[in-house]
Amino acid sequence: MKILFVAPLHFPEELAKAQAATPPGQPRPLFPPSMAQHFYEKALRAQGHELFAFYRSQGVLPGMGRLGERRLVRGVSQVLPHFNPDYRLRNTRLLEMARRIRPELVYVTGDNEVIYPETLARIKAETGAILVYFCGTSPMVFSHRNEQKAAPIYDLVLANDYYHAIQWMEMGAPRFINPPGVGIDPEFHYPRDLTGEERAAYACDVTFVGTLAPDHLYSRRVKALEALRDFKLGIWSVHQVPESLRPYVRGRVLGGDMLRVLTGATIAFNAHGDFVFYGGNMRLFEIAAVGAFQIADDLPGVRRWFTPGQTIETFRDPRDLAEKVSYYLAHPEDRQRIAAAARQHVLARHTYTQRAAALMDMVAAIQAGTARPVPEP
Repeated sequence: MKILFVAPLHFPEELAKAQAATPPGQPRPLFPPSMAQHFYEKALRAQGHELFAFYRSQGVLPGMGRLGERRLVRGVSQVLPHFNPDYRLRNTRLLEMARRIRPELVYVTGDNEVIYPETLARIKAETGAILVYFCGTSPMVFSHRNEQKAAPIYDLVLANDYYHAIQWMEMGAPRFINPPGVGIDPEFHYPRDLTGEERAAYACDVTFVGTLAPDHLYSRRVKALEALRDFKLGIWSVHQVPESLRPYVRGRVLGGDMLRVLTGATIAFNAHGDFVFYGGNMRLFEIAAVGAFQIADDLPGVRRWFTPGQTIETFRDPRDLAEKVSYYLAHPEDRQRIAAAARQHVLARHTYTQRAAALMDMVAAIQAGTARPVPEP
């Protein structure tokens, strides 16, 4: 099957490194390993599919790429996207590409303020492609007008959070699948061998890797981490960090470097954003895959995919978190038991190969007219 990804290109320097490291004779990756699309790409290629990518974040006119646009231009474009001449050109280029390659599946990722609903509708009408939308956030909180208007056009929404998927259906999407759209790749997500110098650099009681700003989206994370300031806390983030937590910042990490940090964690902390009430972020599975002990917020999805006390530990509030951190720091054998069980669990049930297979099974059911609209939570 011909599959066309329509996605932004985050961290192009990471993609360049990954492409340069590709052995001769193997297809060069379309996305860097810091993006979930990289692992879907790999799994789908292994299934024999032919893949293409349209990077919607790359501008056509000079200075109009996503990183080069002026704030005013971007602000107007979010409200009136059809008034942006570069957006119009990007839509034209996408339509031309779809007409040329004739995809059978178009995979669109979230945070889309560029591609117009009518462009997707024309691609669907002219090629007969199944349209899949991958979303890791709440459409009520984050979605642009383009995305909300396109909801009825998609054949399938692939959501990390079950409640977000329900919101997409309320906007007109006909069906979704959940478990989450993220998982692990055993060839990339594994415990790293660390040097003595690295272990010393990463050593702390509690490790956090992720986003902490803006506060109105990540206040739960911030409050939980603030409750751990009496411990030896280490924070790695590529974004701004609130002033209360800046003394604990160790640096910026992505991809394999992030996994090295997590490998060296005594306790890996994970909490979802304020807009997530079911659960299912990337770190939930990545931490388990590197064999680190994880403590995460107590959400329905966390309890669905892991078992507290067996493959993860959960906390209800900052006080409960601090008490459990104290307990597990004093009981390394419990940490090691849970971490080992978690790694075996994600290897058995949460790989991107399994995620891609579930996606393609649903695509086949849509083509056959037998797809169910709502799966069991």
